Amino acid sequence: MKKVVAFGEVLLRFSTTGHLRISQSNAFNADYGGSELNVLTSAANFGMNCEMVTVLPNNDLGMAAIMQMRKFHIGTKHIPLEGERLGLYFLEKGASVRGSKIIYDRAHSSFSQIKPGMINWEEVFHDAAWFHWSGITAGVSQGAADVCLEAIEIANKMGLTISTDFNYRANLWNYGKSAGEVMEKMVSHCHIILAGDYASRQYFDIQAEGDTIDLLNRSLCDKLKQRFPVAQKIIITHRENISALHNKWSAVLFDGEKLLKSQSYDITDIVDRIGAGDGFMGALIYGLNHFEDQKALEFAVAASCLKHTIYGDANLVSTKEVLDLMEGDATGRVQR
Repeated sequence: MKKVVAFGEVLLRFSTTGHLRISQSNAFNADYGGSELNVLTSAANFGMNCEMVTVLPNNDLGMAAIMQMRKFHIGTKHIPLEGERLGLYFLEKGASVRGSKIIYDRAHSSFSQIKPGMINWEEVFHDAAWFHWSGITAGVSQGAADVCLEAIEIANKMGLTISTDFNYRANLWNYGKSAGEVMEKMVSHCHIILAGDYASRQYFDIQAEGDTIDLLNRSLCDKLKQRFPVAQKIIITHRENISALHNKWSAVLFDGEKLLKSQSYDITDIVDRIGAGDGFMGALIYGLNHFEDQKALEFAVAASCLKHTIYGDANLVSTKEVLDLMEGDATGRVQR
């Protein structure tokens, strides 16, 4: 199929070893990630043609990021090399009743300095079928939000499917605009929306109503569909946090009429939950392009479940591994 394009910031992730606190750590593991890049890594790993659009500094860190993307067969030809620094984030991995913690260091990054007109979106999209962005990108800076809207409007005119993950981050949105003010116009063009109750409240003051999870999900989907009628599918993921290392995970998909429910996974001994939502989105894009809606939803949930077993931001699982889990093979036995 034609390519999937995503726009967002590439970050260098520094994570503590084991479950050490940042104050205890004398060394950190270094890996590249970022929400939209994680989505593409997942989709590319399933065999989709993917292209990343971002801005990187013209130094060794920027070059290493490009090498990492090319390693996973993600296109990089529309990435300006400008500015002086790569955005960073630090991850302290939680355990038991202590949750994980993330500290951003991305102010004045190369990506945050992007301005409209820097990307030739008609050229980027000429052989593309899908464009993905997230609320994280819109929250980085006014310039990033402006360029993202620019991309959305051109993608819409060129007939691409547009998807978004609300991905509300309270530590962003500090450039003088309210999150809802920025996101309203951008989301109004989107065909596929990955949302959640918390982000919907923060962005749009949309509150789900009901006394069961099914009623809450249907209420939220109905209200989002009413607010954003262009949306063809609205997806809600549900995480039950039993501890930092034990979660339950499921999702629903609303097509405007029916509310489809996935099976629920009981995930114990979590290795790394960072990027699980991005892994879900990447697998969903693959699934919606290859399966009917129910199987696409199950594929995305199973792929994201597997992401919890993999260190780093990227979901490095094969299509076969996901399909095997969907069919009930959760034994974890050695493959010989």
